[in-house]
Amino acid sequence: MDTEQLADKLVSWIRDKVLSGGCRGVVIGLSGGIDSSVLAVLCRRALPEDTLAVMMPCGSNPQDGEHACLVADKFSIPVMEVGLDGVFDAFLQALPDYRVAPKVSRMAQANLKARLRMIALYYIANQLRYLVAGASNRSELATGYFTKHGDGGVDIMPLGGLVKAQVVELAGYLGVPQEIIDKPPSAGLWQGQTDEADMGFSYTALDRYLLTGEASGELRDRIEALLAASGHKRSLPPIADF
Repeated sequence: MDTEQLADKLVSWIRDKVLSGGCRGVVIGLSGGIDSSVLAVLCRRALPEDTLAVMMPCGSNPQDGEHACLVADKFSIPVMEVGLDGVFDAFLQALPDYRVAPKVSRMAQANLKARLRMIALYYIANQLRYLVAGASNRSELATGYFTKHGDGGVDIMPLGGLVKAQVVELAGYLGVPQEIIDKPPSAGLWQGQTDEADMGFSYTALDRYLLTGEASGELRDRIEALLAASGHKRSLPPIADF
């Protein structure tokens, strides 16, 4: 399937899922990254009058907001901003501080940001009778590189069957601004954070393994460990069978 056919099939799939679910449209979190940009354009094509993008800055890099606006402007996507800094700070003041290792504390705070964004999107979606569309791709889902009940808490994941390289190809075909395509992938959770630094390997190597099973022994072990450790994120909570 070529990129044009893939884009058309995804557009039809999004439209079908929304309408079969008895909903009117979709709401998405627009981060300024390549995945959410591709998703926003596909949703806009699927539901031109009922796609809403939401920017949710929370200690975010200003460039991310600029890139989100660039996409919204270029493709005439309705966009609104919901600032979450005050809510995030209020949560940190209300929640206990166990003074754990800085790395652990930073990750807990990053997950809190993702879950606050999920809450905001569902609040908006419930009022508009929209579905929440998530931008996670296959590479992220396979390794658990998403927040459980955060960016993983959505109604549909149109890009969930595509590895990162396929998302990049779609971005080029759809006309996503080149500066967004070229910048290092990042969840924008803290200053200087990048996906590949967090994972410890490149998306190119990960995609190759997912598509062909080819990887060095050390890389294979690392990816398989992430697959096993993140299995709970990709399934419903276990229920006692007695």
